[in-house]
Amino acid sequence: KNHKNSDRPPCVRQFTIPSNSLPLHTFDIESQNKNNNNYNNKANTSQNSSASSTASNIYSPPPLQQLYLKIRLFARSQNGRIVLAISSLVVISLLLTFSATSSLTMSSFNAARSTARGLNVASWNIAAINNNPFEYWLTLKDPAYKKLMEDLEAFIEEPGARDVTVGEVFKESMYKELEEDMSRAGFKDLDLVRSHWTNDFKSRPIVSGFLKDKALGAKRLTSMPDRITNTISVVGTNEPALRPTVINMYDSDLSSVEVWWPKWRTYIFDTDMTIPDKKEGSKTLKVHEMLQPISKAKYPAITEEEESISLPLQTLAHAIFDATLVYTLNLLSPASTWQPMKHQIVEALNKQKVPHTLRILEGYSTADVICLQEVGTSFIDAANAVDALSSRYHIVSSAHLDTKRDQNSVVFLAKDRFPNGMESEVTSEVEAEFPAGTKVPVAQGDILALTTTSASGVPYVVVSFHGDTNGLATIPVLRAVNSYMTKSAPGSRLIFGLDANVYENGVPGKFQSVQEFGDEYAKFGYTSNWGDKPVPNAYTTYNARTYLQPQLNKAVKSKETYKGDVNPKDHILFDKGTWKVNHNRKDNTGRGEYIEGIVFPTLEFPSDHGIIYCEIDEV
Repeated sequence: KNHKNSDRPPCVRQFTIPSNSLPLHTFDIESQNKNNNNYNNKANTSQNSSASSTASNIYSPPPLQQLYLKIRLFARSQNGRIVLAISSLVVISLLLTFSATSSLTMSSFNAARSTARGLNVASWNIAAINNNPFEYWLTLKDPAYKKLMEDLEAFIEEPGARDVTVGEVFKESMYKELEEDMSRAGFKDLDLVRSHWTNDFKSRPIVSGFLKDKALGAKRLTSMPDRITNTISVVGTNEPALRPTVINMYDSDLSSVEVWWPKWRTYIFDTDMTIPDKKEGSKTLKVHEMLQPISKAKYPAITEEEESISLPLQTLAHAIFDATLVYTLNLLSPASTWQPMKHQIVEALNKQKVPHTLRILEGYSTADVICLQEVGTSFIDAANAVDALSSRYHIVSSAHLDTKRDQNSVVFLAKDRFPNGMESEVTSEVEAEFPAGTKVPVAQGDILALTTTSASGVPYVVVSFHGDTNGLATIPVLRAVNSYMTKSAPGSRLIFGLDANVYENGVPGKFQSVQEFGDEYAKFGYTSNWGDKPVPNAYTTYNARTYLQPQLNKAVKSKETYKGDVNPKDHILFDKGTWKVNHNRKDNTGRGEYIEGIVFPTLEFPSDHGIIYCEIDEV
């Protein structure tokens, strides 16, 4: 799409592939047509980009792809198969002719090494591994995935006669077995729990009365035990323990409630696990012993009686929840279809996420600085084991890694540009600049700040930062970084890559606005890869929750994914008086290009954040 006379910010790429064309990218464009239209409407209501955005930001499809699309459109307009066949031969010939010198996107990208007076910088929240492969809408080629997820959406929205009672799915005989297990586990007041079962849960409709019950969600009776038991890190192995459920990486047979139930009981009540412990180093517990009481002080929706029996009551709700999911998926799709599909997603986005992410990073070897967020400790080890990365970069992590959440900010420094690597970590010095008595929502591992010196002797401060979900820590951290620069490193250059978690449309005190963030960094004399003012619709996330996760109040319809997390969250900051942007791009394919209007991750791109990359030159 030609941006020359458009009011769309030039750094935001927008094009649509005809739905009946042979796709050059691996995504189901047909399912995105309505989303694209809604996405376009959303984008067009955003503020125009500032005059500082330059033509170098224009992001359009590769030339051969543009030619291909034009030919397809021409062939469709002529209704001519011969035209299409001849045109396709022309395109194939061009592809063969140019394949030696151009791989459509990444070859020219990888050739762009920085000059002595320039710097190439990338930033990417690689995203912690999501244990639930079905939690977010995915862009997949498989039509069975689209059918299953849309059928599930329709079932949850309007179940009709299929909204059977809980007692028809989680049968009385199963409750008796659960009651025996809870008694054996030492749970108290089981007569009260039975009263809740007999007089309440048993007769509820599974969808309208259980899955969609907002009060149940407010009491955390299903989401709390799911968070604790879903996926458990076990000492001595890299393989986590997995609860038998639809919504994690569990890959054994779940073809019926009857097949599932004995596996679930064994996992919860009879499996000993040695887990990390801060005080003792490690301790061995059964899974039910890891459950936590639900406090009325923290969750006011729960009654005093429910609080007193919250351990067995959440165990019951937990069992009903998992049974309902197993029942529902096997109702909507044959096990021979949905289980292999789940395995494929798990393999791509969970089990192969680390090697896949590393392969994408190898394609960014032109970067002199790479700031990463939400990095697990095992990923750091894996990156150091990849020769193409460890030979090119100093892979720098904090001396105080977060091993519990296992989400850390990391920096890659090119050895030819920064031969000494990190000279000192100054994370604690930056955090010391937070105002006294002010609680900033920053967790251990969110910030990595370091000093280094370039090969030409120029001192730098490099910061990688992962903002809290609402973005409320971003401006306080920015102020702290600037304060540190002013007081302790006045002659140094700042490179700051961050997932700011800022929003196109902020809500004061709840969600940080990208414009306010831009006003703040401009005040300190910084600019960004997006320009002096951030572009509100330069989106780097596009994800939305499905109906197959514990918090249905956050589910988004398949045709309304543009209502999900579609925001300009990722940024690279640097000194305005020192640097100017020569080139800026974003990527949600792993091939150096960004496709607007599709949800991601995809099987080819394993993160819910796009990569941002800019080439900056000295002023």
